[in-house]
Amino acid sequence: MWEGRRVVTIFGSSRPSRGDPAYVRAERLGLAIAERGWVVCNGGYGGTMAASAQGARRGGGATIGVTCALYGAPPNPFITYHEEAVDLFARLGRFLELGDAYVILPGGSGTLLELAFVLEYMHKRLMPPKPVLLMARQWRRVVATAQRETGS
Repeated sequence: MWEGRRVVTIFGSSRPSRGDPAYVRAERLGLAIAERGWVVCNGGYGGTMAASAQGARRGGGATIGVTCALYGAPPNPFITYHEEAVDLFARLGRFLELGDAYVILPGGSGTLLELAFVLEYMHKRLMPPKPVLLMARQWRRVVATAQRETGS
C-alpha cells in the first residue's frame, strides 16, 4: 500500500497520446517522482494520466488512479491502486486528501477545475498549505487572478 509515503497528485489533459511531447513530459515526471520513492496519483484515465502512471511504474513506483463512476470508463493499465469515486465532487475531494503536493500540467476545463479546487481550499484554509507546481504557462494568469482576489 502507499500509506506512509508521499503522494504527488498530477492533473493534466486526457488528450495526448503516446509519443506526443505532452505525453513524454508526463511520463518523465512520473518516472522522476517514482525514483524519489513517492507515489503518483491522478485521474486514472488516458493522456497525461496514463503517461505519468506509466513513467512511475517504469521507475518501480506505485500509482493511484481515482476514477469517477459517472464516466463509466476503466482505469488505464498502469494504475496500481484504483479508487472509484461516486461523482466528480467526491473525486476532487479524494485528490485533495491523497495529495501531499500537486502538479498541474497543460489541460482543459477539467484540469482548470482541479487547479481551482486546490487553490480555493488552500485560500479558504480548508486544508493545510501544500506545494503546487504549475508546469504550463497557461495557468499563470489563473493563479495571478486568484492571488489578487484573495490577497495571498
